[in-house]
Amino acid sequence: METSRIAVAGASGLIGSALVRSLTADGHEVVRLVRRTPRAKDEVEWDPERQYVDAAGLVGCDAVVNLAGAGIGDRRWTDEYKRKIRDSRLLGTAALAEAVASLDRPPRVFLNGSAMGIYGDTGERAVDESAPPGIGFLPSLCVEWEEAAAPAEEAGVRTVFARTGLVVAAKGGAWGRLFPLFKAGLGGRMGNGRQYWSYVALHDHVAALRFLIDSESLSGPFNLTAPEPLTNREITAAMGRVLHRPAVFAVPAPVLKLVLGEMAQEVLGSQRVVPTRLLESGFTFAFPGIEEAVRAVR
Repeated sequence: METSRIAVAGASGLIGSALVRSLTADGHEVVRLVRRTPRAKDEVEWDPERQYVDAAGLVGCDAVVNLAGAGIGDRRWTDEYKRKIRDSRLLGTAALAEAVASLDRPPRVFLNGSAMGIYGDTGERAVDESAPPGIGFLPSLCVEWEEAAAPAEEAGVRTVFARTGLVVAAKGGAWGRLFPLFKAGLGGRMGNGRQYWSYVALHDHVAALRFLIDSESLSGPFNLTAPEPLTNREITAAMGRVLHRPAVFAVPAPVLKLVLGEMAQEVLGSQRVVPTRLLESGFTFAFPGIEEAVRAVR
């Protein structure tokens, strides 16, 4: 097996930490970008807010993966926190893209995070990578986020955008908040439950990232979602079945709006996003169904 040197920003997050575990388990050398003075030989300092990257630490890397950014669902969306969500992605991406572009021998690929939020509310309409951006905070953020990688693209580095769906994981992310509720028998649909949720098992997300890193002919946006999105009602019913707990509670839309504020529109909105390019490229999902995905991490 040929091993690679891969730099990862956001290595302590839900997806980043799982990616690092997967890569190191297979013998690859992982360089983690940290926002402090490095304490180990596998750490490289960077500061997204100051747009600083110790580019020397990226020398010899075959791939640079950027999964950094303030959590979308970590806090209520105040104007201040929305700025943090935006700046943490745009400034960090620009800094890394410029660092990559400055190298005499740049990496083979720059894989940058993005999100299915770029499509906005799609209702019952299924959308793939060919769909235009939607309207609102997250769509405009995702457009700018991807545009911030321009320096790497212009330098001729293969650039890939991972438009992430709702990651099914027992801890961390939005799904990590659902598991305790369902295990306590307090789970159920949100709003009318007819909105589509495009999910992806954490295992499949990591496998897709590695597939995109290794596939020399692939560039541009890829939806990292399971092949068949389901409605919130279908998903919460499946959660109840797998966890052997009733899923009879419903959270009315007005309550979600009161608790979550502006972010409630993302929970109540419908995103029927399909991974057309990933499937056409030959990627195979290990856990395509919701019950399989939940069983894999429960």
